[in-house]
Amino acid sequence: MTLPYLMPINPIRVALLHTGKVLVVAGSENDPNKHLQKSSVAAVWNPGTGTIAVQNMLWDVFCNGGTFLADGRSIVVGGTVQYDPFYGDARITVFDPLTEKFNQLQSMAHGRWYATAITLSDGRILAFSGLDETGKTNATVEMYTVASGWSPPYAAPFVPPLYPWLHLLPNGNVFYSGSSSTSNIFNPTNHTWTLNVARTFFGLNRTAGNAVLLPLLPENNYAARVMILGGGSPQATNTTETIDLSKTPLVWVDSGKMSRPRIKGNSVLLPSGKVLALGGSAIDEDINSASLAADLYDPAKRTWSSAGTATYARLYHSVALLLPDATVAVAGSNPKRGTFEPHIEIYSPAYLFTTDAKGSTIRATRPVIIAAPTSIGYGIGTSFGVQTPNATDINSVVLVRPGSVTHAFDMEQRVVGLKFTAASGALTVNSPPNPTVAPPGFYLLFLLNKTGVPSLAAFVQVSSYPTDKPPKGTIAAPGGRCEDSGGPGS
Repeated sequence: MTLPYLMPINPIRVALLHTGKVLVVAGSENDPNKHLQKSSVAAVWNPGTGTIAVQNMLWDVFCNGGTFLADGRSIVVGGTVQYDPFYGDARITVFDPLTEKFNQLQSMAHGRWYATAITLSDGRILAFSGLDETGKTNATVEMYTVASGWSPPYAAPFVPPLYPWLHLLPNGNVFYSGSSSTSNIFNPTNHTWTLNVARTFFGLNRTAGNAVLLPLLPENNYAARVMILGGGSPQATNTTETIDLSKTPLVWVDSGKMSRPRIKGNSVLLPSGKVLALGGSAIDEDINSASLAADLYDPAKRTWSSAGTATYARLYHSVALLLPDATVAVAGSNPKRGTFEPHIEIYSPAYLFTTDAKGSTIRATRPVIIAAPTSIGYGIGTSFGVQTPNATDINSVVLVRPGSVTHAFDMEQRVVGLKFTAASGALTVNSPPNPTVAPPGFYLLFLLNKTGVPSLAAFVQVSSYPTDKPPKGTIAAPGGRCEDSGGPGS
């Protein structure tokens, strides 16, 4: 479904806030004239009301990286000092979802343009790569601690690509999955790298492809698997591959082909655990080879299936983000400077629909969360309660970390399955075992029934200092919900 209003700024990076709103960080919007005019913008989009409030930034945050602090604030790492050639900015700002204002933090040692930032198990922010203030690749890791600032830069023994694909593993290490053909592991405790732990079977650079950490599930002892998809320039590939980080030796294996080649496409983890791949093109920046058809990967069955067709091409600077109502917002596309695609589409996965007695497609009935804790803790044997009238019909309970996506890579999305027991009107749900499985911060709590239909999500903060007490009263849809129409994939 296409929304009846337009995105007023180029959505370079978007992040889902725990208020249910979406932060859009655009900077100079890939327009060198706006950079010279010192025009740098961000916006707050409320999908429930359809309002988009634009605000000015103090410096050009174009092509920033970003993730979330444990308290739910969204951190903006780096930006643009100069166009053509690009130089990176060392400054940092943070957005507070409650005040909807930015606040500048301590700067990094050197600039970063096209940097990746992820949240570690202790709540620190890790930043890697990006062009520095001289236009050279910043091949160091820096880590930010709230209040005290940034660590010294720790040099990597290799030159990373821009926007490298990084994933926090359940053992606390960080896995680098590309876009290069060799895989590496970083230890944030002793700041060392283990190089060449595996090599992709594709064997070439998956330029502007993307990567996802597949769902971490208790029945698999939270074993980590990473999937990489598409990429390759100027001609993209439709191949995908997966690595199981719990196995020895580490080996990338074929995980099937998407229906279309995708460079600068997006991948979204759904609460069902499936991966939605959409957008991109077969030839870089070529709208005539745009991949309008979406694909759905089932990690349990290791199969691909068709997942509908988009109306608008989504190439460079496009984004796709899971919303609290279990739909996916798709926006942007900026293959040529000076123009971008302003239409916003809402993708409605098939799990939101069913058929009636006449065989017509209708809305499926969702399970309902009546009450859930606002904060939960960690630990085996630790649990929390969720009130729902559908308790005996619930098949799975998952935490989904809100996304932070730019340049085809979502730096934060993560699905964590939780064990539970059901009683009349309530679930007793096991907490995540530790913060390496679920880094501290806010998550979307979804209940899925036996036919796979998800509830509206409740936002829950996962913290080492939780209350672990369900609040009284009814939880409304966080930030409203995007009403959609039509059949699956509309």
